[in-house]
Amino acid sequence: MEIRGALTFRKRQVAILFVLLGLSEAGPESVRYSVAEEADIGSFVANLAGDLGLGVEELSSREPRIVSDDNGRHLHLNLLTGDLLLNERLDREELCGSAEPCVLHFQVLLQNPLHFFRAELHIKDINDHSPTFLDKEILLKISEGTTLGTTFPMESAQDLDIGSNSLQNYTISPNSHFYIKIQDSGDGKIYPELVLDRMLDHEKEPELRLTLVALDGGSPPRSGTTLVLIQVLDINDNFPEFPQRLYEVQVPEDTAIGSWIITVSAKDLDAGHYGEISYIFFHASEDIRKTFEINPASGEVRLISSLDFEVIQSYTINIQATDGGGLSEKCTLLIKVTDINDNAPEVTMSSITNRIPENEPQTLVAVFSIRDQDSGENGRMVCSIQDDVPFILKPTFKNFFTLVTDKALDREMREDYSITITVTDMGIPRLKTQHNITLLVSDVNDNAPAFTQPSYSLSLRENNSPALHFGSVSATDRDAGANAQLTYSLLPPRDPRLPLASLVAINADTGQLFALRALDFEALRAFEFGVGATDRGAPALSSQALVRVQVLDANDNAPSVLYPPHNGSAPCTELVPRAAEPGYLVSKVVAVDADSGQNAWLSFQLLRATEPGLFGVWAHNGEVRTARPLGERDAARHRLVVLVRDHGEPALSASVTLHVLLVDGFSQPYLPLPEAAAEQARADPLTVYLVVALAAVSSLFLFSVLALVAVRLCRRSRAAWAGGCSVPEGHLAGHLVDVSGTGTLSQSYQYEVCLMGGTGTDEFKFLKPIIPNLPVQDTGRNVAENENFRNSFGFNIQ
Repeated sequence: MEIRGALTFRKRQVAILFVLLGLSEAGPESVRYSVAEEADIGSFVANLAGDLGLGVEELSSREPRIVSDDNGRHLHLNLLTGDLLLNERLDREELCGSAEPCVLHFQVLLQNPLHFFRAELHIKDINDHSPTFLDKEILLKISEGTTLGTTFPMESAQDLDIGSNSLQNYTISPNSHFYIKIQDSGDGKIYPELVLDRMLDHEKEPELRLTLVALDGGSPPRSGTTLVLIQVLDINDNFPEFPQRLYEVQVPEDTAIGSWIITVSAKDLDAGHYGEISYIFFHASEDIRKTFEINPASGEVRLISSLDFEVIQSYTINIQATDGGGLSEKCTLLIKVTDINDNAPEVTMSSITNRIPENEPQTLVAVFSIRDQDSGENGRMVCSIQDDVPFILKPTFKNFFTLVTDKALDREMREDYSITITVTDMGIPRLKTQHNITLLVSDVNDNAPAFTQPSYSLSLRENNSPALHFGSVSATDRDAGANAQLTYSLLPPRDPRLPLASLVAINADTGQLFALRALDFEALRAFEFGVGATDRGAPALSSQALVRVQVLDANDNAPSVLYPPHNGSAPCTELVPRAAEPGYLVSKVVAVDADSGQNAWLSFQLLRATEPGLFGVWAHNGEVRTARPLGERDAARHRLVVLVRDHGEPALSASVTLHVLLVDGFSQPYLPLPEAAAEQARADPLTVYLVVALAAVSSLFLFSVLALVAVRLCRRSRAAWAGGCSVPEGHLAGHLVDVSGTGTLSQSYQYEVCLMGGTGTDEFKFLKPIIPNLPVQDTGRNVAENENFRNSFGFNIQ
């Protein structure tokens, strides 16, 4: 409601304003009020209520407003008395300047009901400004021979007031020589003129000081003054005289600038100012004025610019001597320039080449001519260039020479030459001229790009972010311009199986290398590729470099437990005789880690046990052994939880659960498999399955064991042994890794291994290799080697 009310009020104000404007144009004549300027704030102007024919209360109820045409707040309406009062001091000169009359238009708006009253406030001028001279002193120079009645116009004063308060008259302090004559300009302003009324005498009064007074017409009048300083000038009745009309002097053309040439002097019989003589060059040409100068007081003539006999042989100078009264006399100075050997030889270039291509012999560089304005020996010349440049001078015909290359130039050895052509004349003293030519050798694409090193080895950690900048290659080209602008590119890999286009990208302009995707150390440990650098010459030249990338391992694989199995099937129970001694081998936890180095180093820890202190785990190999002698009181069944942890940062871990059964010998009731009960009397072998991954690491090793993949330890009955050792279903996926940089890929192999000896021992024997159907190089030789290894090798599992 408040917003709507405000909008309604504003609309009503706009409507009232437009109505007021419309009515003001068609309204009655304005009522005039007047007030003197500078009246105090609150001064009475008129009783507005009486002029409107309204009582004070009725005037107040009709909501009157004072609206000035210039939006000023000059007036104030007292609603208690109905009087119209001044709201501010009014300065007529500030409001209206020199305009007359000075009128402020305003309107009285009665809003309830709507009516208006037009009025004018005339501001009357008061004499509040004095006449003012802009200059505090007026200087006049008047000769003592000036004719009587001569007038001398002077600057007028200014008065900001108008009418009778403005400037009305001028007077001058009493004197016997001058009086004031007032001139009307026709625009209402008056100007003073000083009129000579009696002859001046310089010898009696060389200077007069008068006071000029400007008066306005105010009551009382205001005035302003300025000093009139009159200098009475002496009459000059004697001319200066030279002792001779013509002066002659000879000057060598090598005379130093600033040297004295001659002094001319004139005499004047007058004394004082009129006897003071000044000297000038009269009607002198530009050549004279820029070559010589004369001291206006002493008459000394000096050289201000170099003389040149070959250009100007003589100068005729008119000199005027003028006294202080303006009288003058003239004389003539003839200066003859004597010749000396002062012209150095000149070199004029007819044609010049500032840039020539390299590898081109006998190339024309410049054609030029030489001359010397002197004659005889002074005009004979010798032309030469310096000895340490591959250029020669060849004379063609009189005073013409050609400059050509002496041999093919090589920009890469030197890309610019400064050739100095020296021309010396045979005069005394000898003069010479040198002309320098700067020659640039333009490039030809005769240099292939060169890498800063023939091969680059880079550290790139696996699991990198895509588009990672991991290194750069750099090449330079001794050529210039487009011939040295290089473009980098990847070359096709030597091994077509290497997906280089999806692994690496190169910035064609900078040579920066970027990994296009995250790399996996376990899948690709190293690879190499070639890069090329090609310039933009025609024809283009290029070179190559080899980049070897080593993928660094990150601890991104947790240990994997191969034995005991934990695939959700019935758990394998380890049987331990109660007669076992301390240190009896109960089982072995076999785990592998797909990482390498420290990230694949494993340690074992017994995390939980049904009966603490009965069993222990070797930290370095995962063997579970008895920690003390077993007794009849020990529980028959035990559950052990073993923690396997790698040594990476941060460390990753896995856990496995072992089930152990204490028995009084390996009798039928304690066998985990019922179908093997009939075979209880037979020996109880320990079956072990071991998968070993072999891979080509480098040219220094034939093979290496990369990972211990799986070992399974289970005690079974003689019936199980009769069935032979078996391999767990499936096998650990092998890695195809290029580790040598030659494109050779390694393949994982599986071997069946069985525990040798009796219960509680830790000797193992390879039984046979299990080779997957994959195309692996030199399979036959590897199988033969592995057969020998199987037949003779026994080791401790860790």
